[in-house]
Amino acid sequence: MRKQYQIENLDCAHCAMKMEEAAGKVEGVEFVNVNFLSMKLTLEAEDKSFQKVFHQVERACRSVEPDVIFHENRYRLSGDQKKEIIQIAVATFFFLFAKVLEVVGITEEGTLLSLLTFLPAYLTAGFHALRKAIWGLFHGKFFDENFLMAIATAGAFAIGEAGEGVMVMLLYSIGEFFQELAVSKSRRNVAELMNIRPDGANLLENGNLRRVQPEEVPAGSLIVIKPGEKIPLDGVVTDGTGFLDTGALTGESVPKEVNPGDTVTSGCINMNGVLTVKTQKEFGESTVSKILALIEDSGNGRSNAERFITRFARFYTPTVVILALLLAVVPPLFGGNISTWVHKAVTCLVISCPCALVISVPLSFFGGIGCAGSYGILIKGADCLEKLAKVHTCAFDKTGTLTKGNFQVTAIHPEIISEEALLELATACEHYSDHPISLSLKAAFNGKIDPVRIGKIQERAGFGVEAELDGKTYFVGNEALLEEAGIAILPCSHGHHSGTVVHIAGAKEYLGHIVISDELRDDSNEAIQRLKAHGVKRICLLSGDKENIARDIAQQVGITEVMAELLPEDKLNIVEAYRKDCPEGTVVFVGDGINDTPVLARADLGVAMGSIGADAAIEAADVVLTGDKPSKLAHGITIAKKTLRIVWQNVILSIGIKLFVLIPNIFLGEESIPLFLAIFADVGVCLIAILNATRTLRTKERK
Repeated sequence: MRKQYQIENLDCAHCAMKMEEAAGKVEGVEFVNVNFLSMKLTLEAEDKSFQKVFHQVERACRSVEPDVIFHENRYRLSGDQKKEIIQIAVATFFFLFAKVLEVVGITEEGTLLSLLTFLPAYLTAGFHALRKAIWGLFHGKFFDENFLMAIATAGAFAIGEAGEGVMVMLLYSIGEFFQELAVSKSRRNVAELMNIRPDGANLLENGNLRRVQPEEVPAGSLIVIKPGEKIPLDGVVTDGTGFLDTGALTGESVPKEVNPGDTVTSGCINMNGVLTVKTQKEFGESTVSKILALIEDSGNGRSNAERFITRFARFYTPTVVILALLLAVVPPLFGGNISTWVHKAVTCLVISCPCALVISVPLSFFGGIGCAGSYGILIKGADCLEKLAKVHTCAFDKTGTLTKGNFQVTAIHPEIISEEALLELATACEHYSDHPISLSLKAAFNGKIDPVRIGKIQERAGFGVEAELDGKTYFVGNEALLEEAGIAILPCSHGHHSGTVVHIAGAKEYLGHIVISDELRDDSNEAIQRLKAHGVKRICLLSGDKENIARDIAQQVGITEVMAELLPEDKLNIVEAYRKDCPEGTVVFVGDGINDTPVLARADLGVAMGSIGADAAIEAADVVLTGDKPSKLAHGITIAKKTLRIVWQNVILSIGIKLFVLIPNIFLGEESIPLFLAIFADVGVCLIAILNATRTLRTKERK
């Protein structure tokens, strides 16, 4: 069993990592993830012991962060921002009051009276940080930012610089407040991108409408969608016409017209007209439900950069604490001024907080994934986004990927039976298949097949089908299928036809063939050109179709490397060979998510496009392009590259400024940098890094 819980009162990314580490040690936990950006705990355990395991995980998390609360199926932002503003305002007033007393000469810096006048400002500004630091002290939880800030500011009081200590705590509180605002804004932006969940469904029963939750509607029911409403479940229009806004799913602004018989997808908005739809799936299996789950889980896959930051934070902060302790103790033993070196140690403690890294890096990936989602590019995790930025080889399937997959029967060439009989025979054998070729045969026949006539059917991936019809065995598929069955194919006397040739034969004789043609997608050529502009080194076409058909499509879109007449296992082997050729770069396979599930799963990055309702596409691929435009892949690369640039900008900025301030502080001898500069190296840099990370939310599509 896997469940998700909303987390409240978690305001530290470093604490989230420690919570996950503590929860992972609980016996019975099969999978656990604490996602600071989406504020969710994902827990997987055996059904029978789930509640027991959850309570133990809850205790483990609270051993790290005592105030956290877990809610099931709720979304709440952590913290009470109004109280924080009041707290900061009161602390500022007390601080200014104490400063005025110093200026007018009533108190003198460093005296006991001065310390007492600054104490109310210090306790007010640092209430939350001090409380958490004391709690951590009694529970053995050291080396977080609260502990460091408490020690640093207490040290300032100890050396008679109470005003500077209060200023550090006040700036820290202000910085934390703005950090929370920035992160919350990013969460809201991504939540808006995910605003495709329908509010309810109008269930039609016995001529009456009843408003129900989408989860209550069984498959096969009739629902009515009024103008302005979201389509709650996948289905087929039975009555009414209208235009759908598909932008939330596909990123496209052009409305889609639907008529009776057309398939509609949950999450789209009915712009005009009243539609009656027969549902095909329950809500849990609908497109909108799967996409919501995909985006919700997108933060679970950790990138290399995030894993680096996690490892870095584990040794970085303790190292600086030990360094600060040595600075405070060793130089005074050799005649150094104790006040100066304690000041230096306090400054090191302030600088050492790794907030800028542990917040801004995952926030950058979160923003990039959210931005991609707004363009109909669904990326399953930060690790997938990172791979997308490093594409070296891109292999395309043909049917349903570079072509529309809207096959049409363009020629029927029988040998010993009529055209109508040949078409009926092929349609009957493909009766239970949803392959695009099968659907085109059914559309061309436009008649009814009695299922009683159909016996055993064996579908052969990459070959065709072997079926029993009226008690006789027939073969419908490519040349390889008939060759394996030992049936000779008669040469066609009608000349060359561009398209897929479907051969039909009985147990011992050849009956004829049907030519089915596909149409190139409107932007397939643009997609290839934009990938080349991005520096993708190798672009190839891997097709199960005939050599001449595959090369014809490849020539139209500008692909020079073509391999045709491939079985699914052949594609798998080729992709595996590509991966060995470029161990550093990413090998991408782009397919329609119908027949290429093994290759999608095996490639470094599997991309399923043009099939937002296909279960295989959403489940097998790492990236799903929810519209019918392969050119979106290039925009996904643009977003991924920008995200990675921002990630490493933040890493270099954060570490660079900390070192820039830390090194002079250690080696300036008896001189020491002011504490406010140290707080800038911590909170100020963190805020800059967070604001820089939010730039990933605004990555426009370039043609």
